[in-house]
Amino acid sequence: MKQLMKRILVLAGALVLTMSLAAPAFAAGEPGADGETAAVQEDSTLGMKAIAAGIAVGVAAAGGAVGMGLATAKSAESIARQPEADGKVRTTLMLGLVFIETAIIYALLVVILIIFVL
Repeated sequence: MKQLMKRILVLAGALVLTMSLAAPAFAAGEPGADGETAAVQEDSTLGMKAIAAGIAVGVAAAGGAVGMGLATAKSAESIARQPEADGKVRTTLMLGLVFIETAIIYALLVVILIIFVL
């Protein structure tokens, strides 16, 4: 468990470092004489929305995958320890997996709102 947490923290740190180094590339240019600033600003916000959407879906999917993997492993372990509790463990596992998947779908809906509404 400690190794998993260490890996997650290292990956999160690498993501933060990458995004902080890439931030100047998204800075808007100097205002032009013919009003090109509005077009540049619109393109910049569209790109930032796409990056935010990608990060949001990626984090949600990664968190859900880790949660589903841990839940499946623990349920298999508990079934191996008590085979007579097979039905109850499987039912609880499926209910938990549904809730995890629902959280991922909510993240996808938020991303769709970010892209098309905001």
